[in-house]
Amino acid sequence: MAQRAGVSIATVSRALRDSDLVTADTRAKVKAAAAELRFTPNRSGRALAEGRHAANGIVFPDLVGPYYAEVVLGYEEAAAAVGSSVLILATHGRADAVAAVQELAGRVDGLAIMGQTVGDDVVRDIAATGLPLVLLARAPVAGVDTISTRNQRTAGQLTEHLLGHGHRRFAFLGDPAGSPDVAGRYAGLAAALRTRGLVPPPPVPCGLDLDSGERAARDLLTHPPDAVICANDEIALGVHLAAEQRRIHIPGDVAVTGWDDLMAARFAHLTTVAQPMRELGAIAARWLHRRIGERTARTDGRTSAARRRVLPTRLVVRRSCGTHPSEVHK
Repeated sequence: MAQRAGVSIATVSRALRDSDLVTADTRAKVKAAAAELRFTPNRSGRALAEGRHAANGIVFPDLVGPYYAEVVLGYEEAAAAVGSSVLILATHGRADAVAAVQELAGRVDGLAIMGQTVGDDVVRDIAATGLPLVLLARAPVAGVDTISTRNQRTAGQLTEHLLGHGHRRFAFLGDPAGSPDVAGRYAGLAAALRTRGLVPPPPVPCGLDLDSGERAARDLLTHPPDAVICANDEIALGVHLAAEQRRIHIPGDVAVTGWDDLMAARFAHLTTVAQPMRELGAIAARWLHRRIGERTARTDGRTSAARRRVLPTRLVVRRSCGTHPSEVHK
């Protein structure tokens, strides 16, 4: 093809990738030669020739639950659209989590790291190798792209909504120390209560799954607060189960809210916060693809500045927090 088009082999490779380093006329010439020779690019062969793996990785704290499933679906779909496969690693329960993440980093062209799966020092060490990285749902690390969702502001809106129902005694189920997302949600609750002159409740640490929510709620509902704000929908559904066992009515005896807007939340009429879980994964895969392209195209090792993006979240009001006369609940 290079001989037919009258260009170098490297130019052929760039033209077939639609690189901006090749002019439109040259790209057209190369593609015409490819059509004449009936050439079909082999992704595995191309990756081998370029020293790539044709795969991206993503590291999760856990893989249990619909939240992670939605993120990975978005990530895999966007990665597949640009010709990359996906390798997935969950660090939950692994004594060798750091070694496993570092080993995965050596097998992929780019890596997304979600939540507090490894420390910032590990992120910096991997970034120093030049591997394209994107952080998801965690605090930024200098020089690394970060995508998160809005937590504190929307948690404040949720708290204001509950205050508008007349609720004054609150509980928060979730562990702010274990997740930047949960920390932001608790901070939003605390700030809104302080604004009203109320003392924020200490968080009740628990896991982010239904069983953990149910266990935590058994003790909490011995003396129910006015409202239970849960770090996610799965915890809130566990609270529903515990309340049902104690014959405590939601929202008559206690209001309950969640976060994520999972499908199950709709059937439970759960007031919650919708966040773009699948979009979170898709954006990460697209950003990595661009970073990989930059790394391939540039010879001086330099890349553009790190990007930060915060995706919007939205309060979804349903029956589990009670009713205002003017509200229409889903």
